[in-house]
Amino acid sequence: MAWFKRKEKGITTPTEAKKDMPKGLWYKSPTGKIVDQDELARNLWVSPEDDYHVRIGSKEYFEILFDNNEFTELDANLTSKDPLKFEDTKKYSERLKDVMAKTKLKDAIRTGVGKSKGKELVVSCMDFAFIGGSMGAVVGEKIARAIDYSIKHKIPFVLISKSGGARMMEAAFSLMQLAKTSAKLAQLAEERIPYISLCTDPTTGGTTASYAMLGDINIGEPGALIGFAGPRVVKDTTGKDLPEGFQTSEFLLEHGFLDFIAHRKELKNKINLYLDLIQNQEIR
Repeated sequence: MAWFKRKEKGITTPTEAKKDMPKGLWYKSPTGKIVDQDELARNLWVSPEDDYHVRIGSKEYFEILFDNNEFTELDANLTSKDPLKFEDTKKYSERLKDVMAKTKLKDAIRTGVGKSKGKELVVSCMDFAFIGGSMGAVVGEKIARAIDYSIKHKIPFVLISKSGGARMMEAAFSLMQLAKTSAKLAQLAEERIPYISLCTDPTTGGTTASYAMLGDINIGEPGALIGFAGPRVVKDTTGKDLPEGFQTSEFLLEHGFLDFIAHRKELKNKINLYLDLIQNQEIR
């Protein structure tokens, strides 16, 4: 019955009894394509119509890379402190509590150890949902410990970057992680253990200036934003007009900053193919 006739006949539904469409059933990509969330998950969070790679976190990347999603998490309970008693719109200590409760994460990175296509692999993956994937002392420490584990057990190391850069609430403590992680990666190289860096959307700031670009092989996801500063800041600093899309993974590949771009469906195969080649193993 039409709404105006229902009203005339005194048939109404109280506001509190009305039901909205449940949230999260559909996803709309930046190009306007709409896809069912379940279908999106089955397609590894890649929009099937336009191939747009949706931002995902450590949970999803571990599902993609580890066989049967079986892995052991390292340093799972490591959390940030508030050495500077930092406060902006709210106290940093309160911000940490809120984001931990909201995301169910301890910090902006997780490390898992498991098998990928039957081979042992250490994977550290950043989570943008945790304060923009910002790099603080815990992020640097967990990367350092993951590298130590790789060295001790002679296992290849994969680092998946997704970050807005250094965490301003930790100031110099955050910036020190650039040198710390770079030094640890130098130790990994001395042991001749492979390090694969995957840059996803976005990989910016101090992350780009340190471990994200130090891989034995640097991989990008299609369409990922990868750069140090934002386009406006770069333009204001250089005083020059910049090419369109100059911070996309495709542009960086063309100019030699990436070795290749890996579609998410091929990511596991590509990583293992590279490891097989450099370790002189039979290619599967």
